[in-house]
Amino acid sequence: MILEPRKFVDSVLRLHRETVALWHEQDPDNSYDDILGVVCQQHQYNFLLWHEEDIARSPDVSDQRIAMVKRAIDGYNQKRNDWIERIDEALIDCLFQQSIMPQRGARLNTETPGSAIDRLSIMSLRIYHLKEQLDRDDVGAAHVQKVTERLERCRLQRSDLANSLVELIQDIFAGRKVLKVYRQMKMYNDATLNPYLYARDKKAA
Repeated sequence: MILEPRKFVDSVLRLHRETVALWHEQDPDNSYDDILGVVCQQHQYNFLLWHEEDIARSPDVSDQRIAMVKRAIDGYNQKRNDWIERIDEALIDCLFQQSIMPQRGARLNTETPGSAIDRLSIMSLRIYHLKEQLDRDDVGAAHVQKVTERLERCRLQRSDLANSLVELIQDIFAGRKVLKVYRQMKMYNDATLNPYLYARDKKAA
């Protein structure tokens, strides 16, 4: 697979935008192939996580429901981070297929393309829900102005991040920067690393 940075990032932005709208009308699915299929799966976990967090902040939800939501949030957040790593792995596979190696003196970046794509995914959700706020008929002019300003800022941030991501991928595929997969190594879902969980298991034994 020959990856063209600008076309790839444009495809990611389009995927995020179109699936967020679609998934509010039907159950989330993934009809993409190759690396975009990986991007879509990661995005889907952000979508599910976003809406569970909405429930968690509702004051009229029972404690039992909150406990269920918290467990769902932990699970989706773990998968969200796992699939950030898979995006970077897919890009490394593209580099291998094209026999691209870092140049001597190539440097690392402060974040990987997978992490930037995760941020773009979250931004697409934020923009969608801000736009929803403009469609409400129970708000005044001050609310509309506040939302409009935030929406404009989010769109600018998305554009800036997308352009920076294009430059990063260009540098990686030109060998000017090194791409590594940075494992998140979350501890809270691991029964051997979370002190509460392994202490509980010892007591049960």
